[in-house]
Amino acid sequence: MNKLLVVVDYQKDFVDGALGFDKAISLEDGIYNKVREYLNEGNKVLFTRDTHKENYLETREGLNLPVLHCIKGTNGHEIFGSLNVFNREENTYYLDKYGFGIAPEDMIKISKEIGKDIDEIEIVGVVTNICVISNFVMFQSQYRNANIVVDASLCASFDEELHKKTLDVIDGLQGKVINR
Repeated sequence: MNKLLVVVDYQKDFVDGALGFDKAISLEDGIYNKVREYLNEGNKVLFTRDTHKENYLETREGLNLPVLHCIKGTNGHEIFGSLNVFNREENTYYLDKYGFGIAPEDMIKISKEIGKDIDEIEIVGVVTNICVISNFVMFQSQYRNANIVVDASLCASFDEELHKKTLDVIDGLQGKVINR
């Protein structure tokens, strides 16, 4: 079985930076262990990075969330903490995304680079009700026959109620939600 782990936006600004929150900090060890497990089994891991430019506050997102974060080239854009150890490790991939979900053209690149023969995609990271669900939908569209799993214990939102509601929506979209 070919498996892919997607670590969504586990970056400094979302963990202990500009938009950081306590629950995000608590995910570090669990995500680290999950990544190590996938790599030890010879599976692939994709890290997405929320990516903005200096003009962020002038964008649609910036007008709705006027907090500078994940500006490319800054510390806040970097993968958080101990997960940096995986940088450049075999079977790891990194994708800067310029919106909540991976752009369709980037999904095509991913499927070429990582392969289309993925049987299971597992998603972890932050923020459940924004980027996690957006990327779930993108992977569901690109990998129509893969089982898509969201590990609820390794996802978080700054709003616990929205986190839970989003997991219900993912379940309703035929995703498999584990570890609630």
